[in-house]
Amino acid sequence: MDTFTERAISIIKGIPAGKVMTYGQIARLAGSPRGARQVVRILHSMTKKHSLPWHRVINSAGKIGFTEEEQVVNQRLMLESEGVQFLNERTIDLTEYQYHP
Repeated sequence: MDTFTERAISIIKGIPAGKVMTYGQIARLAGSPRGARQVVRILHSMTKKHSLPWHRVINSAGKIGFTEEEQVVNQRLMLESEGVQFLNERTIDLTEYQYHP
């Protein structure tokens, strides 16, 4: 596993309940400012193996990035269960819920 991947996994694991981070934010902190898509791939391929809190990662607009309704509802329910409130169906107020380690 390369260093970027290890750092990204560590950052994702460190997101506390009730907070979110963006793909780009994780990529920057892990050492690759343009690596947001790689963070998506890490979440897709390593969530189960590393027990990553995938639901706490959203896009830079503060929105759930999934397109399938079932995935959107699942992520939203998981975040709401941690106390995150939504502005609308998919959007979170990043000024309130974004985690800055």
